Amino acid sequence: MKTSLRGLFSTAFVLLAAQFLSAQNGVSLITGQVFDADGKPLEYASILLQRSADSTLAKLEYTDPDGSFRIAAVAAGEYFIGVSYVGLPDYRTEPFTLAEGEQLRFPDIRYAGSTVEMKEVTVTAQRPILEVHADKMVFNVQNTINASGSNGLELLRKAPGVVIDNNDNITMLGRAGVQIYIDGKPSPLRGTDLAEFLKALQADEIDAIELITNPSARFDAAGNAGIINIRLKKDKRLGSNGSANLGYSVGILSNYSGGVSGNYRNKTVNTFGSYNFNAGNWLNFMDLYRNQLGLTFDQTSVNGGTNLNHNFKAGADFFLNKKHTVGFLVNGYMGDFNMRANSRALIGAVDQPFLDSILVASSRNDGQRHNMNFNVNYRFDNGKETIWNLDADYGMFRNVGVEEQPNRYWDPTEQILLSERIYANDTPTDINITTFKIDHERPFLSGKLSAGVKSAIVATDNTFDFFNVIDGEKELNTDLSNQFDYTENVNAAYVNFQRQFKKFGFSAGLRAEQTNSKGILTAFRPVDNAEVTRSYLDFFPSGGLTYALSQKHNLQLSYSRRINRPSYQDLNPFQGRLDELTYEQGNPFLRPEYANSLKLTHTFNYRFNTSLSYSHTRDQITRIVDTAGVTGSYITWLNLADQYAYSLAFSAPIQIRPWWSSFTNLTGSLLQNQADYGGDKIVDLSAATFNIYSQHTFQLPKAFSLEISGWYNAPSLWGGTFEMGEMWSVDAGIQKKLFNNKANFRIAVSDIFLTNRWQGVSRFGVLDMRVGGGWDSRRFRTSLTYNFGNTEVKAARRRSTGLEDEQKRIKSGE
Repeated sequence: MKTSLRGLFSTAFVLLAAQFLSAQNGVSLITGQVFDADGKPLEYASILLQRSADSTLAKLEYTDPDGSFRIAAVAAGEYFIGVSYVGLPDYRTEPFTLAEGEQLRFPDIRYAGSTVEMKEVTVTAQRPILEVHADKMVFNVQNTINASGSNGLELLRKAPGVVIDNNDNITMLGRAGVQIYIDGKPSPLRGTDLAEFLKALQADEIDAIELITNPSARFDAAGNAGIINIRLKKDKRLGSNGSANLGYSVGILSNYSGGVSGNYRNKTVNTFGSYNFNAGNWLNFMDLYRNQLGLTFDQTSVNGGTNLNHNFKAGADFFLNKKHTVGFLVNGYMGDFNMRANSRALIGAVDQPFLDSILVASSRNDGQRHNMNFNVNYRFDNGKETIWNLDADYGMFRNVGVEEQPNRYWDPTEQILLSERIYANDTPTDINITTFKIDHERPFLSGKLSAGVKSAIVATDNTFDFFNVIDGEKELNTDLSNQFDYTENVNAAYVNFQRQFKKFGFSAGLRAEQTNSKGILTAFRPVDNAEVTRSYLDFFPSGGLTYALSQKHNLQLSYSRRINRPSYQDLNPFQGRLDELTYEQGNPFLRPEYANSLKLTHTFNYRFNTSLSYSHTRDQITRIVDTAGVTGSYITWLNLADQYAYSLAFSAPIQIRPWWSSFTNLTGSLLQNQADYGGDKIVDLSAATFNIYSQHTFQLPKAFSLEISGWYNAPSLWGGTFEMGEMWSVDAGIQKKLFNNKANFRIAVSDIFLTNRWQGVSRFGVLDMRVGGGWDSRRFRTSLTYNFGNTEVKAARRRSTGLEDEQKRIKSGE
C-alpha cells in the first residue's frame, strides 16, 4: 500500500512540475468594464462572447463587483460581445477579429437611460435570483426579503431541488449524501451538528447558495448527491467599511440575533473580521405509533430547549506584489444548548381494548459544541491564468453533553407507579482534522489544465459513559459504557482539462483517493471489544460536453463518479435514547457508498434551464428502523444494496412586468430502494415525487418592495423504508430601504398557513410504524441591516481552505 501511495503522489507532482515548466504561447485575453450612468460599476452583468459566423456562444462570464470582466484562454477568430442584464436592453458590440496571443481591452461600456452606449446608462443594479452556469446553479439570496430573520437551514429549504426532512437531513434532486461547503471549503459537520451550525448561521451573513450536482475532479470525491456551497458575504471595497444587523423572530417561542462585520483594505493588505450571534428557544413535537410482535406503542413527545450560538471570523491577506498573496484565517463557533424532552407511550396488546401500562420519560440534556479552524494560504497568479494555490489547515471540535433520563411505568390510570429506571450518560467527543493541499491551473493546448494533491488526517475520540441512577447516585454501567476511537487518512490527486472547440466544449478529469481508516471500540468488558480496519484506493472520473445549438439554445452533458463515506459519528455504536424502548445507534461496520451520476441540461436564452438526471448508488447509507427484542425499537444506519434515482428539473426566472419579477423551480424525481437483509426484512420501494419553489417580488413606490414565496414537497421516500406524505409552506414579507439605501428594514411571516408538517409510514420485518410531527414554523420575523464606510471600489479575494470536506462528516446524535 505504501508503494501505491508513493506512486500516486509521484505521478501527481510530475504532472504539476511538467505544467509549471511548459511554455505557454498563443493565449488570448479580452477585458473590459461595465458602468452605470453615475460611473458606478455594474455587478453581475452577463458577458457573452459569441462567434461572428453563426452567433454561437463561445464563453459566458459575469462582471465582478468593480464591473470588470475577463474572458481568458480564447482561441483566435472573429467574435462579438453581448451584454445582458435583467431589466435592461441587450447590448451587442461590432464584430472584431482576435489574433492569436492578443490581449484586447474594450472601451468602457456605460448604460444611459433605456439605451446602451459605448460611453454612457442609468440602472439600479440587481442580481437575478437564479444564475445558471455550465457547472452549477447559483441561488442569490442576499437581497431576498423572506430571508430576513431566517437561518441558513431555512434558506436551504428554498433552494431549487433541495429538500430538508424532519430530522434536518438534506437531499438534492431526491438523493441523500449532499456535501455542504462554506465559502468553497467543505464543512466537517454532519447530522445534528451541521443542522445546529446552519441554524446558527443567520441569513444576513449569506450571499448566495451554489448547487453543484456533478462536481469536477477538483472537488473532493465525497458527496454522492453533489455539493451545496454556501457563500458568505465578504466586503468588496477599498478603505474602511462594514455592516451591522439585528434580527428578531417569534412564533410560539422567540429568538433574536445580531452581528457586525468590518473590513480594511489598501493596495498591500486586506484585513477583515465578523462576529454574529443568535439566541432563543426552540420547540418541536413528534407522534409515533408502532405495532410489533402483538404489542402496540402509541407515543407522543414534545422537545424544546434554548440555544446560544456565537460565530466569528478574522483574517488578513497580504499582497506581496501583483502576483503573490499570503493569507491567514481563523474562524469558529461556540454553542451552548440545553434540551428538555417529554415522552409518553401508551402500551397495550393488539387485540385488547385496554392498556397494559404507560411509559413516561422526561429527559434533560445540557452541553456545548465548540469549533476552531486555522488556515494559512499562499496564492500565485501571474495574471495570465496561471495559478498556484497552497492551503494548510487545522480544525478542532469539542462537543460535550450530559443527559439524565427517568423512565417511569404507570398503570393505565397513571395513579400507581409500577416501576422506575433512571439513566444518565456523559458523552464527550474530540475531533482533530489536519489537511494540506496544492491546486494548480494554467492555459494548456488552448484550454485550461488543472491539477492538485491533498492529504487529510482525522482523529476522533468518543467516550460513552452510561450510568444507572439509584437512590440519586450514579453507578457506572460497564455493560453499556465504552470508548470509540476512529482515525482516517485520505490522500488524493487529481487532473482536469477543459477546452472549447467552436460550438463544442468538453471537460474531463480523474481523481484518485487512497483511504486508510481504523475504528477501535474499547468496552469495559473485553469480550465486547471490536476493531474495523479498511484500506482502499478509488478512482473517480468526471467529464462533460457542451454544444451550442444556436445563439439561445445550449446543451450540456455531464458525468461523475463519487463516494460518500460514513460520518464519524454514524460509525459510533453509542445509543441515544428517546426513552428506554426507543433509541438511535450507530454502526461501525458501515461501508462507503458509491454513486454514478449522469445529467443532461438544456439552457434557453441563458436563463431557462431544463435538466434530466440519472444516478445509481451502490451500498447506499440509509436510515432503517428495526426491532430490539419484544418491546424495543431503534433507528440505525445500514447499507442498502441499491438506490436508483431519476429526476427532471426546470427553472424559470421571468420578468413579468418592470415592477414584477418571479422565479420558479420545479423538480420531479423517481426513487427506487432495494435491499435484502434476510428473512422478511426486504426493501423494495419506489416513489414518483416532485417539489416546487416559486418566488415573486414586487417593486412598490417610495422604496418599498414586497415578496411572496412558497414551496411544496409531494409524497416521497425517506431513509430506506419510510413512505412520507406531502409538505408545503407559504411566506410573505416587505422591505423598506432607508438612509439613502444604506439600511434595509424587513418584516416577514413564514409558514403562514401552518402546513409545514411531516408524516410517514414504515413496514419492515415485524415492525409497522406511523410517524408525524412538526415544529414552531409559523413565525413573525423582522431585521435591520445598516452598511457604513466606503461604498465604492474593489473586492477582497474570496478563498477556500482544505478543511471543509472532512468537517462536513462530523455530527452528533439526533
